[in-house]
Amino acid sequence: MTSWLRKYCLLHRVVFTVSFTALLTPSLSADNGCTSPSITTCNECLYRGPECGWCFQEGFLDGAQVNERCDIIANLVRKGCKMEFIDHPGVIVEVDTTQSSIQVAPREMTIQLRPGSEASFILAVQQLDRYPVDMYYLVDVSASMQDNLDRLKSVGIALSQRMKEYSSDFRVGFGSFVDKPVSPYINVHPSKITNPCSDYDIQCRPAHGFIHVLPVTENVTEFTRVIQQQQISGNMDTPEGGFDAMLQAAVCQSEIGWRPEAKHLLLVMTDQPSHLALDSKLAGIVVPHDGNCHLENNTYTQSSNMEHPSIGQLAEKLLENSIYSIFAVEQVQYKWYEDLIPLLPGTYLGKLLPKASNLKDLVIEAYKKLLSDVEVEVVVQDHQAHRFQFNVTALCPDGSTTQGRGKCSDVRPYQRVFFNITIGMKTCPVMEEEVLISVRPVGFNETTTVRVRPACRCGCSERGGCLDEGGPPACDDPGVTPDCKPAGANLDCSGRGTCTCGKCVCDRSGLGTIHGKYCQLDDFSCPYEQGLTCGGRGQCVLGECQCSSGWTGESCGCPASSDACLSDDGVVCGGRGRCVCGRCQCDDPRRSGQFCEKCPLCNGSCQSHWRCVLCHLSYGLSAMGAKECNNTCSSTVHYVDDISGSTGEAKRCLYPTHESCHCVFQMDSVQGITEILISQHPECFSSQRYIPTFTLVFFLTVLLGLSLIAGLKFLLIRRAQTPGESTIAVYHVTKEKSYVPTPTEKTITYRREQPPEMHIHVHKMPLNEAWQ
Repeated sequence: MTSWLRKYCLLHRVVFTVSFTALLTPSLSADNGCTSPSITTCNECLYRGPECGWCFQEGFLDGAQVNERCDIIANLVRKGCKMEFIDHPGVIVEVDTTQSSIQVAPREMTIQLRPGSEASFILAVQQLDRYPVDMYYLVDVSASMQDNLDRLKSVGIALSQRMKEYSSDFRVGFGSFVDKPVSPYINVHPSKITNPCSDYDIQCRPAHGFIHVLPVTENVTEFTRVIQQQQISGNMDTPEGGFDAMLQAAVCQSEIGWRPEAKHLLLVMTDQPSHLALDSKLAGIVVPHDGNCHLENNTYTQSSNMEHPSIGQLAEKLLENSIYSIFAVEQVQYKWYEDLIPLLPGTYLGKLLPKASNLKDLVIEAYKKLLSDVEVEVVVQDHQAHRFQFNVTALCPDGSTTQGRGKCSDVRPYQRVFFNITIGMKTCPVMEEEVLISVRPVGFNETTTVRVRPACRCGCSERGGCLDEGGPPACDDPGVTPDCKPAGANLDCSGRGTCTCGKCVCDRSGLGTIHGKYCQLDDFSCPYEQGLTCGGRGQCVLGECQCSSGWTGESCGCPASSDACLSDDGVVCGGRGRCVCGRCQCDDPRRSGQFCEKCPLCNGSCQSHWRCVLCHLSYGLSAMGAKECNNTCSSTVHYVDDISGSTGEAKRCLYPTHESCHCVFQMDSVQGITEILISQHPECFSSQRYIPTFTLVFFLTVLLGLSLIAGLKFLLIRRAQTPGESTIAVYHVTKEKSYVPTPTEKTITYRREQPPEMHIHVHKMPLNEAWQ
């Protein structure tokens, strides 16, 4: 086994482990499909899903309703049901290693599944080198195929010689087809039935659906003789009956002579498309094809009675009988068959040149291509496919995978292809009987049979211990000593049930389940954590969570240990906080992080206090200014001559003020109050020489504004008109003709020189003269 396959198999085992572990993990979703008041039996419980189990332990949930016995496995265990009393049929995969195989392994296996469950297994397929080969020529002998038929008469021996290079035992057979011999596919005039080519003075054979001429044989001379005797036929419409003939060639195993140990090649030569299912309704044929062999005297007898097979039916029969199909068609119909190929597994399509000149090379190329492609198909018997789902992933020899598509290409002889096949059962079969599933490598004569054994019934029913009967217990002894309340309690059954025959029968509640020996437990009156009562880590006793070991809190959501709060140095929250419910709660509100290690503001105290220091420096030593700053600053500020002698934990800050002067101040934490000590420098910080920066900026801004206003006023005065006359300035605008913008310019620009100024003096006219 290769290394990459070992890794894959290891991963495969891990998947099973995770799936099983998931059943033992408490569900975090409130939507639990296993719980329903309608469930009254173990079998009904199993149908709810693969995660559901039935507890048949006596005394489980004393006083609760019978449907409470069905739940997720983890919930049943948490409620007190022991695993040996939980009916939960699991997935079982058994491989039969007694059957030897050369190409496909394993050959047979049994899988136990229940509704909603699935199982996976690995299938290994190996190509051999020189298979025995049976090739059956299925030729369209309508009149348009005359040249191809003549070519086939001479190519048979040459093809047999070439195939010996790839096969140790090569055999050939022959059959012909035209179309259904009924109207409107053929002319039913008596003369046309016996000779469809009578209008052309040519003798043709009658039209036929399929005639098996020669079984597969190693006698190439006999094959050549049979081909020489073939005659063309004729029909009226364009499509032929190729699919009818292909199905008969596939299912008539003994008549055709297919050998079980050989590769089966079905070579279909035609120049037209084929009729499909329902086409035969034009001829009044409405009986669906039954998929069986109907050859009598080597002639297909049901051609006029049964419809053409569907594509799906034909694909199933080709796969079932391990047949590769090779379509050799002419250029005109190539596209029609190209769309068909994906629907037929194990099929090759080749273009047939005029007069079939490339037939020999086409068959050799098709054979090599078909053998280099390894793929599998999954087939369910007895029409049970709708109850199952499948997924196939191919692991190719080059290490690549094809997800959702079971096929590898370019596989060389003796290389193995591994397929990861997953089978899931959606519903149980009606009779709950064993279902056969075949995994068939396309074109191989070996198949893997999977026997699926449905697990739809509880095992506890076989032992008589499912405890499906609900309701209150029967009271055989009226004098039984009652045990319906714990010591010190005043109410029977905690006030939530009835004492019957000395035992509590708990009340029903629309909110949830009441259970316990004294009806003291429930699953609805306590706080929820992640969708579960008490977080699934405790029991709800009369409205309060009794947490399991290692958990605490109102809803049992807090770990009792502080291990989650230990930093790398082993100190709880790094010594900067307290561990609350598994998380660090920092002492300093400026700190954050998992272990209170983050504090972006702790190192920025100089910046945060600089504004306050600047305020005091702006007002100098005046009492009013200091009072104003102390009201707006949260810190107490003092001026000192020297801060070098200060004590305590302090932080020194150095900030530039103006010119070459710097402010040096220090913050001391005294009883929780930050005290800023400002060291005065007689040359920089005296109130007479220090000009605050913001005051200077304000002054310059006002001065600049007044200057602009004065300048504008001066210009307006200069432009004022002379009293008694008006001056009109006229400019002659001329465009430079030599300037031509380029076609790519988006903006057109005009140049102009300084226009000459012309002064026109207009004397004012007295107002009274205008009205005379």
